Amino acid sequence: MEHEGKALAADETDTHHHRNPGVPSVHVRAALTWTAIFPMVALGMTVMGWFAESWHPVLRALVLTLVVVPMAVYVIVPRLLRAYGKLSGAARNRRLRRATERLDRTARQGTPVS
Repeated sequence: MEHEGKALAADETDTHHHRNPGVPSVHVRAALTWTAIFPMVALGMTVMGWFAESWHPVLRALVLTLVVVPMAVYVIVPRLLRAYGKLSGAARNRRLRRATERLDRTARQGTPVS
């Protein structure tokens, strides 16, 4: 994607195109994807070491990714995104509640809000 003649990264397009509130940034999605895939690959490599040591490395990679990628895409990452949404939503609600309480306190005291 380009903006004013220069290429933009996927997350930079979000500043020029309104992103829905609550949709995690590309950086958060990448971190959550890595969080899902790394342990699955580490565990898969360990388990496959017991029976696939003599296999060609490309065959081992093929079998491992045939298991890890669908599990990550269809099961693990959606659950992590849901958990992230709940946690970030709860944090956003706490910040809003605290800001509202501060405004109420200052309004009752009659002091100007800065």
